[in-house]
Amino acid sequence: MDLGERSIERAEEFERLQRDAAVQRIRNNLVGLGEEFCLGCGDKIEEARRMALPSATRCVDCQTKIERGR
Repeated sequence: MDLGERSIERAEEFERLQRDAAVQRIRNNLVGLGEEFCLGCGDKIEEARRMALPSATRCVDCQTKIERGR
């Protein structure tokens, strides 16, 4: 297997992982679980926030920064 084939395989695997993660996020939102990890910083979103706002995709800090335009 040459470098080009390995690069293609890695790209395909990355794409599959991204797709699987997106499907899982959609499933979580459909059942009211929301995101487990913040899309901004990657930290875990507190359970209280997830319960209060199941559609939350960011932690309070990251969402606040976005809303304040930072």
